[in-house]
Amino acid sequence: MSGTPKMTSESYERLQAEVELLETEGRREKADKISVARDFGDLKENAEYHAAKEDAAMLEAKITRMRDKLRSAEIVEAAAGGASGMGSTVTWVDEASGKETTFKLVPSAEASPGEGLLSIDSPVGSALAGTKPGDSRTLSTPRGPRTIKVLTVEHS
Repeated sequence: MSGTPKMTSESYERLQAEVELLETEGRREKADKISVARDFGDLKENAEYHAAKEDAAMLEAKITRMRDKLRSAEIVEAAAGGASGMGSTVTWVDEASGKETTFKLVPSAEASPGEGLLSIDSPVGSALAGTKPGDSRTLSTPRGPRTIKVLTVEHS
């Protein structure tokens, strides 16, 4: 996968709002829990206090990961025209098995293969980005190379 996460401006704004919520309400909630646990007595043997401190540290790590993602994100707009890209729904056929597959290419943060949403940063998503109907791509898989042929590209 690419080192630069790709996301739409809407995804970026959603992630930014989530970080701001965690930095305000999330931190305040964790601080309150630490304060309450501190009142339970001796800090050396206070399991509630140590659990609350660990929860706060995990929140800070999550905020740091999200901030790093925001800093390194590449903002891409939904594809338009004939080529596939962010927001395109692509149908392709595996030339060896004949199996047809359809996925919408989305930012990695929104990927959910079970719901038909494929990360554009995934190996298949990267191979499909920029393709048009009739294009073929060969993918390296654990079972060896596979060739897929794009049947349709739809823009929503």
